[in-house]
This record gives sequence, structure tokens and C-alpha cells, in this order.
Amino acid sequence: MKIRVHTDLDVYKKAFRAAQEIFRITSTFPKEECYSLSDQIRRSSRSVCANIAEAFRKRKYPKSFISKLSDSEGEAAETQVWIQFAFSCDYLKRDDCERLYKEYNNIIGKLVNMSSKPENWTL
Repeated sequence: MKIRVHTDLDVYKKAFRAAQEIFRITSTFPKEECYSLSDQIRRSSRSVCANIAEAFRKRKYPKSFISKLSDSEGEAAETQVWIQFAFSCDYLKRDDCERLYKEYNNIIGKLVNMSSKPENWTL
């Protein structure tokens, strides 16, 4: 399949689905977390997708492409931290925590692979 837009990327699709699941799960968090943990995890998970989109549009410039992928990787790692906090606060079930954490490990792996071989992606 030819990749024409960022939404064609497997890593983008995975990150988008994970962000949507995080949104769904965080809607069950206590109201007092609305402006802290819920907001933080939602922002970082969505930022993974946004940075992938920016990287794709900057693929004419390998250094910019890699930089945006690195930002996305950082946001994915931040999301993992918030997942751990949500679990330790008993807002997230163990199976959801483990599944989401593994999903973000997979996303990070894909981003690292893209960054390590930018010539496969850049114009």
C-alpha cells in the first residue's frame, strides 16, 4: 500500500486508536482528576498523533522529520508514565494498564525504527 497521508501510517493508526481508548477510559476517572491526570494523559496521547502528522509533512527535511518523530516518541513515553500513575491510583485496571503500556511500547518501537532509517520515509 502506498502511503499518501499520515493517516495511512500504521503507527499513526495505532496511536490514534490508543488515544481514543485513553479518552474513553479517562472519562471514568474521578472528577477531581479532570484538570490533572485525565487532562495530562489525554494531551500526551493525542500529541503522539499530532507529532506523527507533523513529521510526515516535514519529511522533505530529514532532520526535522527525525526531530518530530523524537517528539512523538517522548509523548508516547510520557503517556506510559500517566498510565502507570492511573494504575497506581486505582483508576485503571491491571489488564488495561498492561495492554495500553504494551501498545505504547509498540508505538515507540515503530517510531524508533522510522527515525533510524529516515531515508525510507523522507522525500
